[in-house]
Amino acid sequence: MADHSWRVKFMGLILFIVAGIVAWVAAIEPNRNTCPNQGDHKMNPTFKRIARAVAGALLALGLAAPVAAQDDPFHVGFVYVGPVGDYGWTWTHDQGRQAVEEAYGDKVHTTYVESVPEGADAERVMTQMILNGADMIFTTSFGYMDATNNVAARFPDVVFEHATGYRRDHPNVATYSARFYEGRAVMGHIAGHMTESNIVGYIASHPIPEVIRGINAAYLHAAQVNPDVEFRIVWVYTWFDPAVEADAAQALVDAGADVVLQHTDSTAPMTVLAEAGAYGFGQASDMLQFAPAPRISAILDQWSAYYVRRVGEAMEGTWEQADTWDGISAGMVGIGKMTDAIPPEVRASAMALLDSIASGEYHPFTGPINTQDGQVWLTAGETPEDGPLAGMEFYVEGIDAEIPN
Repeated sequence: MADHSWRVKFMGLILFIVAGIVAWVAAIEPNRNTCPNQGDHKMNPTFKRIARAVAGALLALGLAAPVAAQDDPFHVGFVYVGPVGDYGWTWTHDQGRQAVEEAYGDKVHTTYVESVPEGADAERVMTQMILNGADMIFTTSFGYMDATNNVAARFPDVVFEHATGYRRDHPNVATYSARFYEGRAVMGHIAGHMTESNIVGYIASHPIPEVIRGINAAYLHAAQVNPDVEFRIVWVYTWFDPAVEADAAQALVDAGADVVLQHTDSTAPMTVLAEAGAYGFGQASDMLQFAPAPRISAILDQWSAYYVRRVGEAMEGTWEQADTWDGISAGMVGIGKMTDAIPPEVRASAMALLDSIASGEYHPFTGPINTQDGQVWLTAGETPEDGPLAGMEFYVEGIDAEIPN
């Protein structure tokens, strides 16, 4: 009679290994109650990969019957600086995430964590996403730059995409942004026409080149159509804080501004402008609930096509490190519908400006342009290279304000 004792011993060994693996996975599996903002509800893919490996070992030993193989979906994580319900910056990124799910169906699974502070917390969130099986992570705020590169160094097999940053320290990190200044040029053109007090307010978030560039673009195009225009700028040092944003809007209204632009993410300024009878513009999203006034148009951030393309490349194995900076012509920046509060001739001139930017016929920073202290930056007809434009840390001539440190 054949001796099957070796089989029993091996079965005991395998079961011991399985028990150890299960205990290890349980130890690293996050407590869902400690991550209330994480939009993930599926089984840990690390566990599934281990389970398949164990099943393969059992099958090889004749201790298990073969089962049908099932591929894991490609897991993509999104790290958000604000809540998905801000109807601004984060909302638009989440629309892009949903577009990825719609495009790839069961082949992809996305997860997100919202309202993640810029700093060490972001590193912990990214690391946890990877332990949960993330193959690719989008980090959607400038302040995640250090954290993104730090985590990428530890996980070279995970693909990272960082929004609005410039560091790509590792081959698995790409950066992407939009030429928001193109849209802000159009908003400035409209604002210069619409103000009756000749005071335009600007709610600015953080003193980084992206924000400074937008202020300059808006001012230049307001001043082109209204040489008497003045810009009043309030720095709030936050991307999303409705109370602080509302206070900034009120301060600008109190200072005489009857048109206000914002580079912050909530709709709170719109509420203030509605009460004051002033005009404003949607930020990142259309904010149509405030049309036809105070919201008279909007600058739109449109991430869906980029996210769908880059996730597809990562799934196919064709993803490569890149630095993407697209604008109106590529569809990454858009302009929201202009309401009837804007006179027809102003709508027509704004559309002409938009079309000239989209076609490449016109660059929003076309000289002559001087810096705030009167030094020549661009001569007549000259346009800047992307490097100096991306690093802009000065106001243009005509803005009577200081950039905080």
